Amino acid sequence: MRIVLVGPPGAGKGTQAAYLAENLSIPHISTGDLFRANMSQGTDLGKQARAYIDAGQLVPDEVTIGMAKDRMGQSDAVNGFLLDGFPRNVGQAEALDVILKDEGVKLDAVLDLEVPEDEVVKRIAGRRVCRRDSAHVFHLSYSPPKTEGVCDVCGGELYQRHDDSEETVRTRLEVYHTQTEPIIDYYRAQGLVVTISALGEVADVTARAMEALKQSTEG
Repeated sequence: MRIVLVGPPGAGKGTQAAYLAENLSIPHISTGDLFRANMSQGTDLGKQARAYIDAGQLVPDEVTIGMAKDRMGQSDAVNGFLLDGFPRNVGQAEALDVILKDEGVKLDAVLDLEVPEDEVVKRIAGRRVCRRDSAHVFHLSYSPPKTEGVCDVCGGELYQRHDDSEETVRTRLEVYHTQTEPIIDYYRAQGLVVTISALGEVADVTARAMEALKQSTEG
């Protein structure tokens, strides 16, 4: 299967992508992984991306598209893939259509993870991270520390990252609504969009997604 995963920040795309890719036996291709791999390997695209990032600029679409095209062309993606974070806008979606058409294949579904905006803010703004070890993460509502402001594991101070502040989250949501959400309408016009609720336990959301994908492709 060839799937694009879409959803706002805090929808759990990374978590669901990993489980879905494993269940479907296809590679999980995320934009973050593409950038890290290309920059660490020193590819031409990686060098271009690093130059923009070091200059504090956004990486142009053509660089991201080039990385995605290379990754989708690797042997483990011959029978399918799950794209997470790409395409990020309609221009990238149009480029993806061209890439797939040139390869003689097409997308099977675009899975849209739906989460109310207030829940997104609650999920992200409630996170607290340990200053001693950033792997120790808590949540004020879902997994609170035993002592407020103190890491259960090592006793380090818990703090809210700048990226997790409510103001930053709402800014990220606005960017999502403006840049990425339009691809849902773009793909809906092609009859590819499958929307599910991303509320509830991780396993329940995964089961919901698998069933929706199954019905979509069988239909």
